[in-house]
Amino acid sequence: MTRLHLGTKIRLVVTAAAIAGMTLGVGAQPAAAGGIRNCVTLTGKQVDHVGCYENVWAGDVEYRMTFSNVGFNGNTPHELDPLYVLAPQTGSPQGPVAAFPHDHVVRDIPSHNGGSYTTKLQGYFVLCTGQGLVSGACVATWLAYVGPAMPFATTVNGEPLTSAAAIESAAASGDVALINLGPDAVLVGTISGR
Repeated sequence: MTRLHLGTKIRLVVTAAAIAGMTLGVGAQPAAAGGIRNCVTLTGKQVDHVGCYENVWAGDVEYRMTFSNVGFNGNTPHELDPLYVLAPQTGSPQGPVAAFPHDHVVRDIPSHNGGSYTTKLQGYFVLCTGQGLVSGACVATWLAYVGPAMPFATTVNGEPLTSAAAIESAAASGDVALINLGPDAVLVGTISGR
């Protein structure tokens, strides 16, 4: 599996862009009946201080994942599940269209606990590699948020990337690279049973 570590300076810029992309919205929307709000609607002092949700893919199914805050405070844990950030998989991106349209993928939800799942997550960008682009195996959506556009993976071998297994298989074959966003992109997320 291809996992690249960015230099500290670049990692901080990319991490800030990823977190901002997950938290900047195109306009505040009212909370649904006083409930938890979509992370993309949080702005100003709300960012990092209130709970919010974003949709994620897990095992080819879309779920709502809630976060107690946008960042993880404390020592970075050693055991982290991946939170993959990639090109939108449908016509409705999970992340904000105006700032940085993207989707998220987490590992499959364990079935032994009724579908509820809480985990600490490490952010990764999923980008097409040169090999994947040249062979045509990886179709990219070129997205520029900070700096030049990057080839965020959309499909590999004509298949969507809506499961961790599909992403990890594409990484193992060299068609995508998993870019570790570093310790500033560690989150705690919870999915409740459907």
